[in-house]
Amino acid sequence: MNAVLQVLTKFGPARLAAMGGVTLALLGFFALVIARVTQPSMGVLFSELSSGDTSAITRELDARAIRYETRDDGQTLLIPKTDVAKVRMELAGKGLPSGGGVGYEIFDKGDAFSSTSFVQNINHLRALEGELARTIRTIGRVQAARVHLALPERRLFERDREAPRASIVLKLRGELGAEQVQAVRHLVASAVEGLAPDRISIVDERGRLLADGSGAGEAGGLSMAAAGDRRAALERRLRGQVEELVAGIVGQGRTRVQVSAELDLARVESRQESFDPESRVVRSTQTRGESSSTQNNEGQVTVANELPGAQQNANPPAARDNANKTEEVVNYEISRTTRTEVQEAGRLKRVSVAVLVDGTWTKPAGGGEPTYQPRSKEDLDRIAALVRTAVGFDRARGDQVEVVNLPLAEVPAAIAEAEKPSLLASLLNPSREDVLRFIELGIVSLLTIIVLLLVVRPMVKRMLEGAEGAEGLALAGPPQALALAAGGGALEAPPPAGGDESAARADLIAKAEASQVAQLAELARDNPKKAAAVLRGWMTEG
Repeated sequence: MNAVLQVLTKFGPARLAAMGGVTLALLGFFALVIARVTQPSMGVLFSELSSGDTSAITRELDARAIRYETRDDGQTLLIPKTDVAKVRMELAGKGLPSGGGVGYEIFDKGDAFSSTSFVQNINHLRALEGELARTIRTIGRVQAARVHLALPERRLFERDREAPRASIVLKLRGELGAEQVQAVRHLVASAVEGLAPDRISIVDERGRLLADGSGAGEAGGLSMAAAGDRRAALERRLRGQVEELVAGIVGQGRTRVQVSAELDLARVESRQESFDPESRVVRSTQTRGESSSTQNNEGQVTVANELPGAQQNANPPAARDNANKTEEVVNYEISRTTRTEVQEAGRLKRVSVAVLVDGTWTKPAGGGEPTYQPRSKEDLDRIAALVRTAVGFDRARGDQVEVVNLPLAEVPAAIAEAEKPSLLASLLNPSREDVLRFIELGIVSLLTIIVLLLVVRPMVKRMLEGAEGAEGLALAGPPQALALAAGGGALEAPPPAGGDESAARADLIAKAEASQVAQLAELARDNPKKAAAVLRGWMTEG
């Protein structure tokens, strides 16, 4: 230990501190690696949980002594992957997670016989709202949902009943399209008796109105919000069609398209009834005939006729009157056409399309700045004809289509890649990111050099010096070490064995031994404790 302490003392406090810091860093690194390797792999049990669900689930995990971790402010729970499936099934049996609301399981608790009708109605409303919220959350982009239903109370002998209403608040991961919003409205309307889709309001977490529940659709009109959505959808569809068409000609990203659509928000209902006098049809015929006749039996008034016993037939018959009458009534039906036409609100009244196309860019073969060349009038006319066909151009409606050729501010990607600076130009004009990267590399290199010079180099040098001293004492042998221990001096070389070569060899050996003895003497003076240790070792070995 004395030798070890002596070596450590020679290092100095700065080197010892550096060595200690490196040792602690290595120990911490290996401890972290061992901890990472030994700890179980964690998997996501549930994510996007409400605070109530997180509290209930963590209580269940604590009761089962299952290790868990929370992330995202408690919205995500992680447990060992081997227990994920089992724990999910066990928690599902207890109705967890509940999604921050209650559903029809509310009727599983409590005594139905002791509950009043008011409490039962409130529980039914809560259960219906909770089930609808859970169903809406199954939509991909919906993270959370809350549903509020306003169901009027049914009363006896009530003629005019107020229609139910609903309000929905959605927390979204992205954007909901118009079709998805309508799907949510119809989903809720189908689940609630008497609820119309037009009386459902939908708002997102940022307070934007996604659907207006004013009920304007009942009167056949179109609300401003619905009209705006329809207009935006129409403009977006037309713009996408035109961009796809023109981009295939001038290149992707080399065109800009703007579409402005004007909608007619008036709802028009017209009825027309027309008669065709040329188209007559006999509907009924009625014929009636009358015939009558009269005869005058009275003759001339004379004395003979008035006498008793006079013969009346003696007179000739008087004249007879006959009358015939015939009536015929014919009823005709004239063809009649009744036409009822209803023009719903939201018809396309007028459309305007503005198309900006870029010209052609060419790069000289020998290098240099790219040149811009505008497109010809014939090309612009062809593009305009295609755009008119794509949007359903109607001149009588007042539609407008304008195609203009102007250079865009950004250079095309192919030309920009060709204009990339060379390596030498990049080094001469470094960017901010390059400067930060060079500074980072310089700091790492400087720290590496400092560690090598202050820690590694002294350790290697001390180790090599200790090894050379022990090797020199071992090579000196017992006679030289004993001579050094006794006060030492140069040992005499052995006599030559004979001959010139032997004498020369003997001289070389003597010089080498003298040099070794001098080195051993210096080592012994510098390290007397090591020399004594070597001698004790030899004496112990016998």
